[in-house]
Amino acid sequence: MMPAHAQALPAGVRLGMSAEELRSALPDVERVARPQRLAGGLAGTWRAAPVALAGLPFDLTFFFADGQLQRIEYAAAAQPVQTEPDRGAAAFAQLLDWGRATFGPEVGARDPGSAYAAWVAGDADVYLQRTDGARGASVRLVYKLRQLKDGSAL
Repeated sequence: MMPAHAQALPAGVRLGMSAEELRSALPDVERVARPQRLAGGLAGTWRAAPVALAGLPFDLTFFFADGQLQRIEYAAAAQPVQTEPDRGAAAFAQLLDWGRATFGPEVGARDPGSAYAAWVAGDADVYLQRTDGARGASVRLVYKLRQLKDGSAL
């Protein structure tokens, strides 16, 4: 696992790039055998080696739609076996502090079993999420290409 600081994106990677450009920027990126599919045609087709953020190992997945990188997702299971018994609370707090220092005040929400913080950074939406429920605990940091809609799309 590569150590990393919570940072915008891996070196040389930018939202909107093609898969060929991603492979050029990250030669060790691997194609995913069974891509995760999301709304809007997004498919998590490429992954990089896990990185350490805030004391947890995060899987790094790149999602493409329409031939361009539209979402980058860092996701970590935060089970007590892997980390302190806080189930990811300390990692979420550390990443939240980083987000505030990097992007400014967040739009956030807290519910029993989950916390969420979101920012806008140029042409990207960035969000941080922590969930803790019967299915386990996780922390997720996502960068996605900002999709602006005009009034005709509403």
